[in-house]
Amino acid sequence: THARKIYFSARLSTMKRSNTAAKRRILASLFGDFDRSASSGYFHLFSSGKFNSVKFFSFSRAAAASSFPSSSTEWRMRRMRSVVQSAPIHLNEHLKQQQQVQQKQIQIRSLNVHEYQGADIMRKFGVRVPDSIACKTVEEVQKASEQMKCLGDDEVVIKSQILAGGRGLGTFKFGGFKGGVHIVKNEMARETAEKMLGNVLVTKQSGPEGKPVNALLVARKMKFAKEMYFAILLDRKSAKPMIIASAEGGTSIEDLAESNPEKIIKKYIDINEESGGIKREDALDLAEKLGCADKEDAAKQFQALYETFKKTDCTMIEVNPMAETTDGVLYAADAKLNFDDNAEYRQKDIFSQRDASQEDAREVEAAKYDLNYIGLDGNIGCMVNGAGLAMATMDIIQGKGGSPANFLDVGGNASEEQVVEAFKILNKDPKVKAILVNIFGGIMKCDVIASGIVNAVKVVGLNIPLVVRLEGTNVEEGRRIMKQSGLNIETAKDLDDAADKAVKAIA
Repeated sequence: THARKIYFSARLSTMKRSNTAAKRRILASLFGDFDRSASSGYFHLFSSGKFNSVKFFSFSRAAAASSFPSSSTEWRMRRMRSVVQSAPIHLNEHLKQQQQVQQKQIQIRSLNVHEYQGADIMRKFGVRVPDSIACKTVEEVQKASEQMKCLGDDEVVIKSQILAGGRGLGTFKFGGFKGGVHIVKNEMARETAEKMLGNVLVTKQSGPEGKPVNALLVARKMKFAKEMYFAILLDRKSAKPMIIASAEGGTSIEDLAESNPEKIIKKYIDINEESGGIKREDALDLAEKLGCADKEDAAKQFQALYETFKKTDCTMIEVNPMAETTDGVLYAADAKLNFDDNAEYRQKDIFSQRDASQEDAREVEAAKYDLNYIGLDGNIGCMVNGAGLAMATMDIIQGKGGSPANFLDVGGNASEEQVVEAFKILNKDPKVKAILVNIFGGIMKCDVIASGIVNAVKVVGLNIPLVVRLEGTNVEEGRRIMKQSGLNIETAKDLDDAADKAVKAIA
């Protein structure tokens, strides 16, 4: 299983998309059970001539002997690289490329919330956050800045609310306004907000398409004497929550861990003990190591953060910086919270705050029909059942000189309706110049797929080449349905033939 994760994470580096969200979502799909379609996908990889199965299984043993130290995204990625580098084999060209890729953040699928939403959640559990007001119009921004002025502040901080990091150094797509975070005089708040609100902010983490700014956070300008780093995340190796902290915050924790690893503090939280949280003595010890002025107060803040983590089913709380004012009061000045998707049924209030405008509209639409869809940069649309087979399909398309436009896994038990909706999503993408359907029928029956394809073409209308490869349960019936439909559907005898025809169709 570890080898599978590592191999595919390396494969993802070859995809021509700067936004890591697509890669993250594919990894989340790949982490499921190893089903028949995945097995089929590996077969095609092994037989393609680009991948040595003997070396892969040798690598598999080496990889499986290691476990990932935590769910922290950067540490996991580093561990992947270290396992790859220590494996006693020479990997294929895709894995070689991965070793040259700069550090990328790959996260498991989870709910992300905006800064102002995270602050509201933490505040409910007693975590101290700076005074701030979320605004969705320039009038609200002006009113909020006037309220801050009444508190004696002649300056306010205006923060763009997007689900991507690097806001401060970002650039707005329309107008070229620089910076997604600004400290301005109260009377300049409205003018600044007009340049930000409703615009699209492009950052290093957002990808070139950027993220829409539909809300701004107007916050008090705080005077901080000290900035620290504090995070709680899940450590898979120990099966416990783990605190990662440092007396040096407000900067990249990954860079600090690499240059000065001795400055990183780690503490495990035993969830099985009666206290069920951070012990007071451990919290005080952490406050001492971080150099907090009021250690008792700091200990209570750490405990409140863990309560937030536990009670809301967080997968991660990262506070950077955890800042201390000149009079020794500790604040969670800026925080990122991720929540486990599996806990949606009991965290309905939190999950109702999901901001679909920050996600790919096609992915949002696909999720409504329980389809795993991730848009890429190519021009051959793919519809496949099973993550392994989907990856193999994209590999072979690239091997033939083509480029996949998406990752679309309809799953092992898709209905005819799901197939129709999948076609609608592919057909809406203006970059798609041909569609390749590759189905290995197990639980998913080929005749169901064939009926869905025929109905989808009739409903949606299709003016681009369509290549279909079916194999498995009820395959003959599926081929009969397509043949008798009278539609311009080109069938393929195997995946290699299908990829050939799809690539040649748009040559």
